[in-house]
Amino acid sequence: MQERHTLATAAISMFLAIACGAFGAHALKQSLSAEMLAIWQTAVHYQMIHGLAMLGLVALWQRYDQKRLGQTALLFLIGTVIFSGSLYLLAFTGIKWLGAITPIGGVAFLGGWIALLFTALASKAAR
Repeated sequence: MQERHTLATAAISMFLAIACGAFGAHALKQSLSAEMLAIWQTAVHYQMIHGLAMLGLVALWQRYDQKRLGQTALLFLIGTVIFSGSLYLLAFTGIKWLGAITPIGGVAFLGGWIALLFTALASKAAR
């Protein structure tokens, strides 16, 4: 991903996380079970963390390897879509098999953090 795409993706992700958080707290509070509402909130939480992480990547863009940062951002995006997306759908629909794909998104998140670690370790940026 390029810097501007990462920034735009972060903005969209954070907008949607805030909207989903508000939707869960107000509209879904009466219609979802406590278990499903907790699942919804977990999706919001991880989406927010990784939306903020993408903003952090943009802040690092000029100092570190841009290709590696772009790969990290892509992994965070994939993780958000699969992890949070599957949890939103699970909470909203109750379709249990959706929980089985959630860990794939978690692996993408972990891959993104490992990619960021490698970016830092491979950097020749002044300390």
